[in-house]
Amino acid sequence: MSLPHRLLGVVAALVCSLTLAQPLPPEVDAALARARIPRDAVTLLVADAEGQLPPRLSHRADMPVNPASVMKLVTTYAALELLGPAYSWRTPVYVNGTVRDGTLFGNLYIKGLGDPKLVAERLWLLLRRVQGLGIGSIAGDIVLDRSAFEPLDADPASFDGEPLRPYNAAPDALLLNFKSVVMTFVPDLGANTARVQFEPPLAGVQMQSSVPLSYGANGMNGVCGDYRAALKADFSDVLRIRFDGAYPASCGEKVWPVAYADPASFSARAVEGLWREMGGKLAGTVHEGRVPTLAPVLLPAFEMSSPALAEVIRDINKFSNNVMAQQVFLSLSLPTASREASREVVQRWWTQRIAPNDAPTLDNGAGLSRNERISAQALARLLQTAYRSPLMPELMSSLPITGVDGTLKRSRTLAQGSAHLKTGSLRDVAAVAGYVHTASGKRYVLVAIANHPNANAARPAFEALIEWAARE
Repeated sequence: MSLPHRLLGVVAALVCSLTLAQPLPPEVDAALARARIPRDAVTLLVADAEGQLPPRLSHRADMPVNPASVMKLVTTYAALELLGPAYSWRTPVYVNGTVRDGTLFGNLYIKGLGDPKLVAERLWLLLRRVQGLGIGSIAGDIVLDRSAFEPLDADPASFDGEPLRPYNAAPDALLLNFKSVVMTFVPDLGANTARVQFEPPLAGVQMQSSVPLSYGANGMNGVCGDYRAALKADFSDVLRIRFDGAYPASCGEKVWPVAYADPASFSARAVEGLWREMGGKLAGTVHEGRVPTLAPVLLPAFEMSSPALAEVIRDINKFSNNVMAQQVFLSLSLPTASREASREVVQRWWTQRIAPNDAPTLDNGAGLSRNERISAQALARLLQTAYRSPLMPELMSSLPITGVDGTLKRSRTLAQGSAHLKTGSLRDVAAVAGYVHTASGKRYVLVAIANHPNANAARPAFEALIEWAARE
Protein backbone atom coordinates (compact mmCIF):
# COMPACT_ATOMS: atom_id res chain seq x y z
CA MET A 1 0.00 0.00 0.00
CA SER A 2 1.53 3.32 -1.10
CA LEU A 3 1.99 6.22 1.23
CA PRO A 4 -0.34 9.21 0.81
CA HIS A 5 0.99 11.93 -1.47
CA ARG A 6 1.45 14.40 1.36
CA LEU A 7 3.54 11.98 3.40
CA LEU A 8 5.57 11.07 0.33
CA GLY A 9 6.32 14.75 -0.17
CA VAL A 10 7.51 15.11 3.40
CA VAL A 11 9.72 12.01 3.07
CA ALA A 12 11.21 13.31 -0.20
CA ALA A 13 11.88 16.68 1.40
CA LEU A 14 13.60 14.98 4.32
CA VAL A 15 15.78 13.02 1.93
CA CYS A 16 16.55 16.28 0.13
CA SER A 17 17.56 18.00 3.35
CA LEU A 18 19.90 15.14 4.26
CA THR A 19 21.49 14.86 0.83
CA LEU A 20 25.11 15.98 0.74
CA ALA A 21 26.08 18.63 -1.78
CA GLN A 22 26.35 16.96 -5.17
CA PRO A 23 28.77 17.80 -7.99
CA LEU A 24 27.27 20.39 -10.27
CA PRO A 25 26.68 19.54 -13.93
CA PRO A 26 29.92 20.50 -15.76
CA GLU A 27 28.19 23.00 -18.03
CA VAL A 28 26.58 24.73 -15.05
CA ASP A 29 29.85 24.79 -13.12
CA ALA A 30 31.68 26.26 -16.10
CA ALA A 31 29.04 28.97 -16.61
CA LEU A 32 29.26 29.97 -12.95
CA ALA A 33 33.03 30.19 -13.24
CA ARG A 34 32.75 32.46 -16.30
CA ALA A 35 30.34 34.66 -14.35
CA ARG A 36 32.75 34.73 -11.41
CA ILE A 37 30.07 33.47 -9.05
CA PRO A 38 31.35 31.02 -6.43
CA ARG A 39 29.45 27.79 -5.81
CA ASP A 40 28.59 28.85 -2.27
CA ALA A 41 26.69 31.87 -3.63
CA VAL A 42 24.08 29.75 -5.41
CA THR A 43 21.39 27.34 -4.31
CA LEU A 44 20.14 24.76 -6.83
CA LEU A 45 17.53 22.03 -6.76
CA VAL A 46 16.11 19.76 -9.46
CA ALA A 47 13.59 17.21 -8.22
CA ASP A 48 10.71 15.02 -9.32
CA ALA A 49 7.54 17.15 -9.64
CA GLU A 50 5.51 14.51 -7.82
CA GLY A 51 7.85 14.72 -4.83
CA GLN A 52 8.23 10.94 -4.53
CA LEU A 53 11.90 10.51 -5.41
CA PRO A 54 15.21 11.90 -4.14
CA PRO A 55 16.30 15.01 -6.07
CA ARG A 56 18.41 14.75 -9.22
CA LEU A 57 20.45 17.69 -7.98
CA SER A 58 20.60 19.39 -4.60
CA HIS A 59 23.16 22.10 -3.86
CA ARG A 60 22.80 24.18 -0.68
CA ALA A 61 19.06 23.65 -1.06
CA ASP A 62 18.23 24.18 2.62
CA MET A 63 19.81 27.66 2.84
CA PRO A 64 17.30 30.55 3.14
CA VAL A 65 18.17 33.18 0.52
CA ASN A 66 16.66 36.28 -1.06
CA PRO A 67 14.52 34.96 -3.95
CA ALA A 68 13.61 38.33 -5.55
CA SER A 69 10.40 38.05 -7.62
CA VAL A 70 10.33 34.26 -7.37
CA MET A 71 8.59 34.94 -4.03
CA LYS A 72 5.51 35.73 -6.14
CA LEU A 73 5.05 31.96 -6.44
CA VAL A 74 4.23 31.84 -2.73
CA THR A 75 1.77 34.74 -2.95
CA THR A 76 -0.02 33.58 -6.09
CA TYR A 77 -0.36 29.94 -5.09
CA ALA A 78 -1.54 30.87 -1.58
CA ALA A 79 -4.14 33.14 -3.20
CA LEU A 80 -5.32 30.38 -5.54
CA GLU A 81 -5.89 28.09 -2.56
CA LEU A 82 -7.26 30.64 -0.08
CA LEU A 83 -9.35 32.82 -2.41
CA GLY A 84 -10.05 30.44 -5.29
CA PRO A 85 -9.21 30.85 -9.00
CA ALA A 86 -12.58 32.51 -9.75
CA TYR A 87 -12.17 35.17 -7.05
CA SER A 88 -12.66 38.72 -8.30
CA TRP A 89 -12.37 42.13 -6.68
CA ARG A 90 -15.38 44.46 -6.42
CA THR A 91 -15.30 48.24 -6.68
CA PRO A 92 -18.68 49.50 -5.44
CA VAL A 93 -19.97 52.94 -6.46
CA TYR A 94 -22.44 54.81 -4.25
CA VAL A 95 -24.75 57.69 -5.09
CA ASN A 96 -25.59 59.78 -2.03
CA GLY A 97 -28.20 62.28 -3.10
CA THR A 98 -30.91 62.74 -5.68
CA VAL A 99 -30.61 62.88 -9.45
CA ARG A 100 -32.68 65.50 -11.28
CA ASP A 101 -32.37 66.59 -14.89
CA GLY A 102 -28.97 64.91 -15.29
CA THR A 103 -27.45 66.38 -12.13
CA LEU A 104 -26.55 64.54 -8.93
CA PHE A 105 -27.36 66.80 -6.00
CA GLY A 106 -25.02 65.12 -3.56
CA ASN A 107 -21.81 63.11 -3.60
CA LEU A 108 -20.55 60.17 -5.63
CA TYR A 109 -18.45 57.61 -3.69
CA ILE A 110 -16.02 55.10 -5.20
CA LYS A 111 -14.79 52.49 -2.72
CA GLY A 112 -11.62 50.56 -3.48
CA LEU A 113 -11.38 46.96 -2.30
CA GLY A 114 -7.99 46.10 -3.75
CA ASP A 115 -8.67 45.54 -7.48
CA PRO A 116 -5.18 44.92 -8.96
CA LYS A 117 -6.25 45.79 -12.51
CA LEU A 118 -8.34 48.95 -12.38
CA VAL A 119 -6.52 50.37 -15.38
CA ALA A 120 -7.50 53.46 -17.40
CA GLU A 121 -9.93 51.69 -19.73
CA ARG A 122 -11.75 50.03 -16.83
CA LEU A 123 -11.93 53.36 -14.98
CA TRP A 124 -13.50 54.78 -18.15
CA LEU A 125 -16.10 51.98 -18.08
CA LEU A 126 -16.82 52.70 -14.41
CA LEU A 127 -17.43 56.40 -15.10
CA ARG A 128 -19.46 55.51 -18.19
CA ARG A 129 -21.75 53.45 -15.95
CA VAL A 130 -22.13 56.49 -13.70
CA GLN A 131 -23.31 58.44 -16.75
CA GLY A 132 -25.62 55.52 -17.50
CA LEU A 133 -27.42 56.32 -14.25
CA GLY A 134 -28.43 59.62 -15.83
CA ILE A 135 -25.66 61.59 -14.13
CA GLY A 136 -23.85 64.08 -16.35
CA SER A 137 -23.15 66.67 -13.69
CA ILE A 138 -22.27 66.32 -10.01
CA ALA A 139 -23.24 69.25 -7.78
CA GLY A 140 -21.26 67.80 -4.86
CA ASP A 141 -17.97 65.91 -4.68
CA ILE A 142 -16.48 62.65 -5.90
CA VAL A 143 -15.14 60.86 -2.82
CA LEU A 144 -12.53 58.10 -3.08
CA ASP A 145 -12.61 55.56 -0.23
CA ARG A 146 -9.23 53.82 0.15
CA SER A 147 -9.73 52.60 3.72
CA ALA A 148 -9.72 48.84 2.94
CA PHE A 149 -5.90 48.81 3.02
CA GLU A 150 -3.96 50.17 5.95
CA PRO A 151 -1.80 53.21 5.11
CA LEU A 152 1.61 52.14 3.81
CA ASP A 153 4.94 53.82 3.25
CA ALA A 154 4.08 55.61 0.03
CA ASP A 155 7.57 56.83 -0.87
CA PRO A 156 8.25 55.24 -4.29
CA ALA A 157 11.97 56.02 -3.96
CA SER A 158 12.40 54.12 -0.69
CA PHE A 159 13.47 50.82 -2.28
CA ASP A 160 16.02 51.74 -4.92
CA GLY A 161 15.83 55.47 -5.50
CA GLU A 162 13.82 55.08 -8.74
CA PRO A 163 10.50 56.82 -7.98
CA LEU A 164 9.41 57.08 -11.63
CA ARG A 165 9.61 53.34 -12.30
CA PRO A 166 6.07 51.85 -12.33
CA TYR A 167 7.33 48.72 -10.54
CA ASN A 168 7.86 50.88 -7.43
CA ALA A 169 4.21 51.93 -7.19
CA ALA A 170 2.83 51.31 -3.71
CA PRO A 171 -0.28 49.14 -3.27
CA ASP A 172 -3.56 50.95 -2.75
CA ALA A 173 -7.13 49.86 -2.03
CA LEU A 174 -8.11 52.04 -4.99
CA LEU A 175 -5.18 51.43 -7.31
CA LEU A 176 -5.82 53.29 -10.57
CA ASN A 177 -3.66 52.51 -13.60
CA PHE A 178 -0.76 51.48 -11.32
CA LYS A 179 -0.42 55.21 -10.43
CA SER A 180 1.25 55.63 -13.79
CA VAL A 181 0.81 57.76 -16.89
CA VAL A 182 1.14 55.84 -20.16
CA MET A 183 2.57 58.03 -22.91
CA THR A 184 2.24 56.95 -26.55
CA PHE A 185 4.47 58.62 -29.16
CA VAL A 186 3.17 58.56 -32.76
CA PRO A 187 5.35 60.13 -35.50
CA ASP A 188 3.57 62.50 -37.91
CA LEU A 189 6.03 62.94 -40.79
CA GLY A 190 3.89 65.54 -42.51
CA ALA A 191 3.94 67.81 -39.45
CA ASN A 192 7.54 66.83 -38.56
CA THR A 193 6.40 66.09 -35.02
CA ALA A 194 5.42 63.12 -32.87
CA ARG A 195 2.01 63.32 -31.26
CA VAL A 196 1.96 62.43 -27.56
CA GLN A 197 -1.10 60.76 -26.07
CA PHE A 198 -1.51 60.45 -22.30
CA GLU A 199 -3.57 57.85 -20.43
CA PRO A 200 -5.23 58.73 -18.19
CA PRO A 201 -5.56 62.52 -18.47
CA LEU A 202 -4.68 64.15 -15.14
CA ALA A 203 -6.66 67.13 -13.89
CA GLY A 204 -4.53 70.19 -13.27
CA VAL A 205 -1.48 68.79 -15.09
CA GLN A 206 -0.22 70.36 -18.31
CA MET A 207 0.81 67.67 -20.76
CA GLN A 208 2.86 68.47 -23.85
CA SER A 209 0.89 67.13 -26.80
CA SER A 210 3.71 66.97 -29.37
CA VAL A 211 7.50 66.89 -29.70
CA PRO A 212 9.75 67.62 -32.70
CA LEU A 213 11.04 64.70 -34.77
CA SER A 214 14.76 64.08 -35.16
CA TYR A 215 16.47 62.26 -38.04
CA GLY A 216 19.76 60.41 -37.91
CA ALA A 217 22.23 60.03 -40.75
CA ASN A 218 20.00 57.36 -42.34
CA GLY A 219 16.73 59.19 -41.78
CA MET A 220 13.75 56.92 -41.25
CA ASN A 221 15.98 53.87 -41.75
CA GLY A 222 18.29 54.76 -38.90
CA VAL A 223 18.63 53.00 -35.56
CA CYS A 224 16.02 54.04 -33.01
CA GLY A 225 18.46 54.13 -30.10
CA ASP A 226 17.54 55.41 -26.66
CA TYR A 227 14.46 57.46 -27.51
CA ARG A 228 13.71 58.12 -23.85
CA ALA A 229 17.03 59.85 -23.32
CA ALA A 230 16.59 61.75 -26.61
CA LEU A 231 13.26 63.18 -25.41
CA LYS A 232 14.92 64.81 -22.37
CA ALA A 233 11.71 64.42 -20.38
CA ASP A 234 11.17 66.61 -17.32
CA PHE A 235 8.89 65.12 -14.68
CA SER A 236 10.11 67.28 -11.79
CA ASP A 237 7.06 69.57 -11.80
CA VAL A 238 3.98 67.61 -10.68
CA LEU A 239 1.79 70.11 -12.55
CA ARG A 240 3.56 69.76 -15.87
CA ILE A 241 5.05 67.02 -18.08
CA ARG A 242 7.35 68.39 -20.76
CA PHE A 243 10.11 67.37 -23.16
CA ASP A 244 13.17 69.43 -23.96
CA GLY A 245 14.47 67.09 -26.67
CA ALA A 246 13.16 65.40 -29.81
CA TYR A 247 11.74 62.03 -30.80
CA PRO A 248 13.72 59.88 -33.30
CA ALA A 249 11.57 59.40 -36.40
CA SER A 250 13.05 55.92 -36.95
CA CYS A 251 11.48 54.66 -33.71
CA GLY A 252 7.95 54.46 -35.07
CA GLU A 253 5.25 54.22 -32.40
CA LYS A 254 6.46 53.69 -28.83
CA VAL A 255 4.73 53.40 -25.47
CA TRP A 256 6.40 54.68 -22.30
CA PRO A 257 4.74 54.18 -18.89
CA VAL A 258 5.99 56.46 -16.10
CA ALA A 259 4.94 56.57 -12.47
CA TYR A 260 3.42 59.95 -11.65
CA ALA A 261 5.72 62.12 -9.55
CA ASP A 262 3.05 62.76 -6.89
CA PRO A 263 1.40 59.35 -6.34
CA ALA A 264 -0.72 60.60 -3.42
CA SER A 265 -2.72 62.85 -5.75
CA PHE A 266 -2.79 60.51 -8.75
CA SER A 267 -6.17 58.87 -8.15
CA ALA A 268 -7.99 62.16 -7.63
CA ARG A 269 -6.38 63.73 -10.69
CA ALA A 270 -7.10 60.66 -12.83
CA VAL A 271 -10.78 60.45 -11.85
CA GLU A 272 -11.40 64.15 -12.35
CA GLY A 273 -9.38 64.32 -15.56
CA LEU A 274 -11.18 61.38 -17.15
CA TRP A 275 -14.62 62.50 -15.90
CA ARG A 276 -14.19 65.90 -17.49
CA GLU A 277 -12.74 64.45 -20.71
CA MET A 278 -15.88 62.32 -20.97
CA GLY A 279 -17.99 65.47 -20.84
CA GLY A 280 -18.91 65.21 -17.18
CA LYS A 281 -19.25 68.30 -15.01
CA LEU A 282 -18.19 68.64 -11.40
CA ALA A 283 -19.01 71.53 -9.09
CA GLY A 284 -17.06 70.21 -6.13
CA THR A 285 -13.73 68.37 -5.85
CA VAL A 286 -12.36 64.85 -6.01
CA HIS A 287 -10.89 63.95 -2.65
CA GLU A 288 -10.25 61.08 -0.25
CA GLY A 289 -12.89 60.12 2.32
CA ARG A 290 -15.10 57.29 3.47
CA VAL A 291 -18.48 55.98 2.44
CA PRO A 292 -21.00 57.09 5.11
CA THR A 293 -21.83 54.30 7.54
CA LEU A 294 -24.57 55.99 9.60
CA ALA A 295 -28.24 55.20 9.00
CA PRO A 296 -29.81 55.09 6.54
CA VAL A 297 -27.40 52.50 5.13
CA LEU A 298 -26.06 53.56 1.75
CA LEU A 299 -26.24 50.76 -0.82
CA PRO A 300 -24.09 50.57 -3.95
CA ALA A 301 -25.65 51.88 -7.13
CA PHE A 302 -23.49 49.30 -8.97
CA GLU A 303 -20.21 47.39 -8.65
CA MET A 304 -17.34 46.97 -11.07
CA SER A 305 -15.77 43.51 -11.02
CA SER A 306 -12.16 42.72 -11.83
CA PRO A 307 -10.91 39.84 -13.98
CA ALA A 308 -10.75 36.53 -12.10
CA LEU A 309 -7.73 35.74 -9.93
CA ALA A 310 -6.60 33.02 -12.37
CA GLU A 311 -6.25 35.73 -15.04
CA VAL A 312 -4.67 38.26 -12.68
CA ILE A 313 -1.87 35.91 -11.64
CA ARG A 314 -0.89 35.48 -15.30
CA ASP A 315 -0.04 39.19 -15.40
CA ILE A 316 1.77 38.91 -12.07
CA ASN A 317 3.94 35.90 -12.90
CA LYS A 318 4.49 36.23 -16.64
CA PHE A 319 5.46 39.91 -16.43
CA SER A 320 6.55 40.05 -12.78
CA ASN A 321 4.14 42.84 -11.87
CA ASN A 322 5.14 43.94 -8.37
CA VAL A 323 2.26 46.17 -7.39
CA MET A 324 -0.34 43.62 -8.58
CA ALA A 325 1.40 40.97 -6.46
CA GLN A 326 1.24 43.26 -3.45
CA GLN A 327 -2.46 43.91 -4.10
CA VAL A 328 -3.11 40.16 -4.06
CA PHE A 329 -0.96 39.69 -0.95
CA LEU A 330 -2.88 42.37 0.98
CA SER A 331 -6.21 41.00 -0.24
CA LEU A 332 -5.50 37.81 1.72
CA SER A 333 -6.28 39.73 4.93
CA LEU A 334 -9.33 41.73 3.81
CA PRO A 335 -11.69 43.28 4.91
CA THR A 336 -9.11 45.42 6.73
CA ALA A 337 -5.87 44.51 5.06
CA SER A 338 -2.33 45.00 6.30
CA ARG A 339 1.02 43.47 5.49
CA GLU A 340 1.36 42.08 8.99
CA ALA A 341 -2.06 40.41 8.83
CA SER A 342 -1.33 38.94 5.39
CA ARG A 343 2.01 37.57 6.59
CA GLU A 344 0.19 35.77 9.39
CA VAL A 345 -2.39 34.37 6.95
CA VAL A 346 0.33 32.97 4.67
CA GLN A 347 2.34 31.58 7.59
CA ARG A 348 -0.71 29.67 8.88
CA TRP A 349 -1.52 28.44 5.39
CA TRP A 350 2.05 27.30 4.83
CA THR A 351 2.15 25.36 8.09
CA GLN A 352 -1.16 23.64 7.39
CA ARG A 353 -0.82 23.05 3.66
CA ILE A 354 2.86 22.95 2.68
CA ALA A 355 4.97 21.89 5.67
CA PRO A 356 5.20 22.47 9.43
CA ASN A 357 8.61 24.11 8.96
CA ASP A 358 10.66 26.01 6.35
CA ALA A 359 8.05 28.77 6.09
CA PRO A 360 9.33 31.76 4.10
CA THR A 361 10.19 35.11 5.64
CA LEU A 362 7.74 37.48 3.99
CA ASP A 363 7.72 41.24 3.61
CA ASN A 364 5.35 42.46 0.87
CA GLY A 365 4.84 39.15 -0.97
CA ALA A 366 6.21 40.50 -4.25
CA GLY A 367 9.93 39.90 -3.76
CA LEU A 368 10.66 43.63 -4.11
CA SER A 369 12.44 43.48 -0.79
CA ARG A 370 15.84 43.01 0.82
CA ASN A 371 14.28 41.13 3.74
CA GLU A 372 12.34 38.26 2.17
CA ARG A 373 13.92 34.80 2.45
CA ILE A 374 13.08 31.27 1.35
CA SER A 375 15.13 28.13 0.65
CA ALA A 376 15.22 26.25 -2.64
CA GLN A 377 13.96 23.23 -0.73
CA ALA A 378 10.90 25.14 0.52
CA LEU A 379 10.17 26.54 -2.95
CA ALA A 380 10.42 23.04 -4.41
CA ARG A 381 8.03 21.74 -1.79
CA LEU A 382 5.55 24.48 -2.73
CA LEU A 383 5.85 23.61 -6.43
CA GLN A 384 5.43 19.89 -5.72
CA THR A 385 2.33 20.56 -3.60
CA ALA A 386 0.91 22.71 -6.39
CA TYR A 387 1.71 20.04 -8.98
CA ARG A 388 -0.38 17.47 -7.10
CA SER A 389 -3.22 19.97 -6.68
CA PRO A 390 -6.29 20.48 -8.88
CA LEU A 391 -5.06 24.09 -9.14
CA MET A 392 -1.86 23.03 -10.92
CA PRO A 393 -3.06 24.15 -14.41
CA GLU A 394 -3.82 27.66 -13.14
CA LEU A 395 -0.42 28.11 -11.51
CA MET A 396 1.60 26.53 -14.32
CA SER A 397 -0.15 28.49 -17.05
CA SER A 398 0.66 31.73 -15.22
CA LEU A 399 4.41 31.12 -15.53
CA PRO A 400 6.59 32.39 -18.39
CA ILE A 401 7.49 29.77 -21.01
CA THR A 402 11.14 29.55 -22.05
CA GLY A 403 11.69 31.34 -25.35
CA VAL A 404 7.97 31.98 -25.82
CA ASP A 405 6.48 34.69 -23.60
CA GLY A 406 6.67 36.84 -20.50
CA THR A 407 10.03 37.49 -18.87
CA LEU A 408 11.47 34.43 -20.66
CA LYS A 409 10.50 35.47 -24.18
CA ARG A 410 14.12 36.26 -25.05
CA SER A 411 15.56 33.25 -23.25
CA ARG A 412 18.37 31.69 -25.30
CA THR A 413 18.10 28.20 -23.81
CA LEU A 414 17.92 25.28 -26.24
CA ALA A 415 15.02 23.97 -24.15
CA GLN A 416 12.64 26.44 -25.84
CA GLY A 417 9.04 25.87 -24.82
CA SER A 418 9.99 23.04 -22.46
CA ALA A 419 9.81 24.89 -19.15
CA HIS A 420 7.38 27.07 -17.22
CA LEU A 421 9.51 29.21 -14.90
CA LYS A 422 9.14 32.32 -12.76
CA THR A 423 12.12 34.63 -12.89
CA GLY A 424 13.44 37.08 -10.32
CA SER A 425 16.00 39.83 -10.39
CA LEU A 426 17.27 42.46 -7.96
CA ARG A 427 20.64 44.05 -7.45
CA ASP A 428 22.84 41.12 -6.29
CA VAL A 429 20.00 38.59 -6.79
CA ALA A 430 18.98 36.40 -9.74
CA ALA A 431 16.50 33.54 -9.51
CA VAL A 432 14.38 31.13 -11.51
CA ALA A 433 11.90 28.50 -10.30
CA GLY A 434 9.18 26.37 -11.79
CA TYR A 435 8.65 23.28 -13.92
CA VAL A 436 10.79 21.63 -16.61
CA HIS A 437 9.33 19.09 -19.05
CA THR A 438 11.42 16.35 -20.64
CA ALA A 439 10.94 14.74 -24.05
CA SER A 440 9.73 11.54 -22.40
CA GLY A 441 6.97 13.39 -20.57
CA LYS A 442 8.60 13.47 -17.14
CA ARG A 443 8.38 16.70 -15.18
CA TYR A 444 10.76 18.20 -12.68
CA VAL A 445 10.65 21.20 -10.38
CA LEU A 446 13.69 23.41 -10.75
CA VAL A 447 14.92 26.14 -8.42
CA ALA A 448 18.09 28.19 -8.98
CA ILE A 449 18.97 31.30 -6.97
CA ALA A 450 22.15 33.37 -6.84
CA ASN A 451 22.85 35.92 -4.10
CA HIS A 452 26.08 37.64 -5.13
CA PRO A 453 27.27 40.97 -6.54
CA ASN A 454 27.65 39.22 -9.93
CA ALA A 455 24.20 37.61 -9.76
CA ASN A 456 22.96 39.25 -12.96
CA ALA A 457 25.63 37.28 -14.83
CA ALA A 458 24.15 33.98 -13.60
CA ARG A 459 21.57 33.66 -16.39
CA PRO A 460 23.76 31.49 -18.68
CA ALA A 461 24.36 29.11 -15.76
CA PHE A 462 20.62 28.92 -15.10
CA GLU A 463 19.92 28.27 -18.78
CA ALA A 464 22.51 25.50 -18.75
CA LEU A 465 20.76 24.00 -15.73
CA ILE A 466 17.39 24.13 -17.50
CA GLU A 467 18.87 22.36 -20.54
CA TRP A 468 20.52 19.77 -18.28
CA ALA A 469 17.21 19.12 -16.50
CA ALA A 470 15.33 18.80 -19.80
CA ARG A 471 17.77 16.08 -20.89
CA GLU A 472 16.87 13.16 -18.66
